[in-house]
Amino acid sequence: VFNAKTAELLSHHQVEIQQKFPKEGWVEQDPKEILKSVHECVERACEKLQQLNIDITNIKAIGVSNQRETTVVWDKTTGEPLYNAIVWLDLRTQSTVERLLKRIPGKNKAFFKFRTGLPLSTYFSAVKLRWLLDNVEEIRQAVDDGRAMFGTIDSWLIWSLTGGKNGGVHCTDVTNASRTMLFNIHSLEWDPELCQFFDIPMEILPKVRSSSEIYGLMKICPSLKSGALTGVPISGCLGDQSAALVGQMCFQDGQAKNTYGTGCFLLCNTGQKSVFSEHGLLTTIAYKLGRDKPVCYALEGSVAIAGAVVRWLRDNLGIVKTSEEVEKLAAEVGTSYGCYFVPAFSGLYAPYWEPSARGIICGLTQFTNKNHIAFAALEAVCFQTREILDAINKDCGIPLNQLQVDGGMTNNKVLMQLQSDILCIPVVKPSMPETTALGAAMAAGAAEGVGIWSLNPGDLTAVTCERFEPQINPEESEFRYARWKKAVMKSMGWETSEAPPNGTGK
Repeated sequence: VFNAKTAELLSHHQVEIQQKFPKEGWVEQDPKEILKSVHECVERACEKLQQLNIDITNIKAIGVSNQRETTVVWDKTTGEPLYNAIVWLDLRTQSTVERLLKRIPGKNKAFFKFRTGLPLSTYFSAVKLRWLLDNVEEIRQAVDDGRAMFGTIDSWLIWSLTGGKNGGVHCTDVTNASRTMLFNIHSLEWDPELCQFFDIPMEILPKVRSSSEIYGLMKICPSLKSGALTGVPISGCLGDQSAALVGQMCFQDGQAKNTYGTGCFLLCNTGQKSVFSEHGLLTTIAYKLGRDKPVCYALEGSVAIAGAVVRWLRDNLGIVKTSEEVEKLAAEVGTSYGCYFVPAFSGLYAPYWEPSARGIICGLTQFTNKNHIAFAALEAVCFQTREILDAINKDCGIPLNQLQVDGGMTNNKVLMQLQSDILCIPVVKPSMPETTALGAAMAAGAAEGVGIWSLNPGDLTAVTCERFEPQINPEESEFRYARWKKAVMKSMGWETSEAPPNGTGK
């Protein structure tokens, strides 16, 4: 909950959502658990406001932000999901992608790039939806009966919060739609030819709206004892990376931000023109802040594994009990001692788009210990960001002179200093790292009919910044980066689809 005049954070609550890994490479979430976590966060954040003697009837608008590409299909008559949500970094659709590629001239992954801004990859929603239609009988049946609704998580939440099976609004915004691979980013409409190519019935798709307008009103939800926010408009919707771009006030052409979450996402605002990358970046919709406002585009570099590498050190290797310990271990040694970690657990995303890559740790000696591995893991996040920044600089022709950062991992000071050292430019972090939430709030508050938020950066006095300046010489930085690139080459081509049937667990 933010103050609309200053952007000061008044109250917040968060709940970690369980990820499910039913098979190698599969990643799922329970849509009902996601909805329950939203209800719980709303309830707790409102309670905290009341403890501060702030009247919750002062809440004027609600914004939604979500992990993009994650795909859910539900039954509009019962309101129940028909399968778990398939999460953005899930790899089960690799065979679907290979099958679809065979139907494209020259198996060209970039065949739809000028329409969608995206390469054909397991990452985007269309192939996840195709997999669901091919493999889940309940979903096929629901489509045949006209009961099925498809959406990314924003659609599922808005539909559920505005009444669900009793008149819920089935919509999404342009930023989320632009990540499905079914959406034309120029005409701003679902593309009939793309739907035909993926064989997806258009009637199950949500209506596409701008990122800032009233979609519907909050209905009483059973878990909210007070019915606190009933009747409050839901009037902002932005995919998480776009929300962070707005929250960081990157409204000028050429401004960029990097969000360090589960993955790492660097977006550079290219204004009202869509720039197509020659260096492995995606072209995506940055925002459209109102029905009659222009659409703005961004170049985006996506890294699949950032914060997830810390979770892996905690949950899989067990070398730390909490994520915070990784910073401590890394700080104790201050070097990886020649050890390099390429966390290609889900293949490599930008700038390589190489699904066959797998994670490797190399350069190990008898001297290497868990501290060096922790340092190498943090360095990996920074090197991956550097690869994307290099690509953005080549595509835009104007090198960035500083990088604005946000997301949970930016609390790690060792990581932020390392990032500045490896990029050789200052890294600037806002006092409030949850800029994704702030961006969603800004879109909601600026909507026509709500109008309580000015998008003029000068008004938002609560947003202050911390700067990290490079502290190593550029030669050392270049040397380490060159070794990293060598390690990346070694991680490629690891996985083939023709694995022998025995001893592989397949």
